[in-house]
Amino acid sequence: MHIHLIMNEASDTRFKAMLREARGCSCLGLRRAGRAVSRIYDSALQPAGLKGTQFSLLAVVANLSPTNPVEVAEMMAMDRTTLSRNLRPLVAAGLIALEPGEEDRRRRSVVLTAKGRATLEKAMPLWRQAQRRTEEAVGKGRMGRLREDLDRVVRGTGGS
Repeated sequence: MHIHLIMNEASDTRFKAMLREARGCSCLGLRRAGRAVSRIYDSALQPAGLKGTQFSLLAVVANLSPTNPVEVAEMMAMDRTTLSRNLRPLVAAGLIALEPGEEDRRRRSVVLTAKGRATLEKAMPLWRQAQRRTEEAVGKGRMGRLREDLDRVVRGTGGS
């Protein structure tokens, strides 16, 4: 059974106008840009065995270490389920460890391991290449403003 949508000329015109408006979708634009930037970082970081998201997660853990999953999730603007899924391969690779908390043994502590530190040190020059390439694509002065604007979006949506 086929269902045919019958549109008259007026409804067809309104529909096409809606589609033109949707082409300016901020969500789509940000996701497309995010995927393009992710490809730059993933490619650059491949020799270190990391993806861009893994590098960011390692860097956050290194800066906060020792920390807890809640702080990491807040810093990454991720929900805890997504964070857990992203931590698993880093734990399996021995780059970070989940240890019992000092004050409350039921609460986990996230720490960077020696192997994680060595991996970050190896990845840093590769990350700098990706950073330069991204800044060249956007424009150095514009990149700083873009990061500020994106940070404002995250803060404005309660994402950290």
